[in-house]
Amino acid sequence: MNSLTKGYIFGAVAAVSYGTNPLFAVPLYEKGLSVGSVLFYRYIIATLLLGLIMVYKRSSFSVTRRQAMLLVAEGILFGLSSVGLFEAYRYMDVGIASTMLFVEPVMIALLLWVFWRERISARTVVSITISLAGVVFLCNPGEGAYVSPVGVALVMAASLSYGLYMILINKTSLSRLSGLTLTFWSLLFGNIVMIAKVGFFTQLQPVPADALSIGCALGLSIFPTIVSILTVALAVQIIGSVPVSILGALEPVTGVAVGVLVFGEVMTLRVAAGVVLILVAVTVLVTGKRKRRSLSAD
Repeated sequence: MNSLTKGYIFGAVAAVSYGTNPLFAVPLYEKGLSVGSVLFYRYIIATLLLGLIMVYKRSSFSVTRRQAMLLVAEGILFGLSSVGLFEAYRYMDVGIASTMLFVEPVMIALLLWVFWRERISARTVVSITISLAGVVFLCNPGEGAYVSPVGVALVMAASLSYGLYMILINKTSLSRLSGLTLTFWSLLFGNIVMIAKVGFFTQLQPVPADALSIGCALGLSIFPTIVSILTVALAVQIIGSVPVSILGALEPVTGVAVGVLVFGEVMTLRVAAGVVLILVAVTVLVTGKRKRRSLSAD
């Protein structure tokens, strides 16, 4: 398996795993936990688990002073992205919130164009256009959907934070760190946001002592956190932030599936059309990259 293929696989795994956020978060909300408490346990458990994995694998925790400063920014950006998305779950359907997060490829492409003067390829523009068409369908799913302006603003802020997070990985010395090291420090510094969110522990609520709550807290820390952050870091290092952000289209698809199958949200013709368009956009991006690689090899 070549490195490009691995990059796309990592990007797909990152998107799908991140899309499971509502699967684990919503049941904890229903148990009475606040957004701050849910996110605090998500980050602190994930940091501890990943730290133990790194000790077992004898992975390096070492970073330079400059990288440490960048990692503080990475942790804060990722933390703010999590807060925005999780707060949005309270103001709109989880499938729609997950879908709205996907304006991020447009933000990344524009930021790279404005500040790094990067050329946006025609194929990338086509992929983004098709994806956004899918988002339009998903964000207007028909009768019974719940969307609010506050929720939209929160998701837009989350999307911008996550886009900046990915650009920093790709455009700074952080690209030279191993995926485990980058992920560990991003999570550790992300706790800064979470500690502030729970009023420096004054508003922290305990996790209910039942199997569902404990399972959700662990699942939230592992799948949409450790797995997602680690694989997105690896993917960005291999194929770049824009392709990874477009592969992130699989995240709203996962969010819609969770909303429909688990939380009883409605699957309409518009939702189905949006899912298909997003999958087509991902296919256009991946097949185009493979063709160019094959031609260059010839």
